[in-house]
Amino acid sequence: MSNQKVNASSIATCPRLITAAGDQAHRRFLEFFAANIRNPHTRRAYGRAVTEFLDWSEVAMGVVSIIEVQPLHVASWVESKTRQVSAPTVKQQLAAVRHCFDWLVTG
Repeated sequence: MSNQKVNASSIATCPRLITAAGDQAHRRFLEFFAANIRNPHTRRAYGRAVTEFLDWSEVAMGVVSIIEVQPLHVASWVESKTRQVSAPTVKQQLAAVRHCFDWLVTG
């Protein structure tokens, strides 16, 4: 679950899976939002989506480390989201997760 304040202008909390991964992961997570997303509304939406996905992965799928996240987890999350929100919303949230993981892995 999310447990730490981050930056009021970007996202409200930093997911526990990120903070548990150490200082470098935490820094890269913050850099993703600060360096890549200029629009504050997009930054908040992406922050909510990524945080929701990571929190969901931890609770629903039993993921205990960010390196355990697999494509199956993403697919399961997308499937659960399609029953809750519109297709365009799911696409935006999936884009947020995809871009964040791309940044965390490759920069």
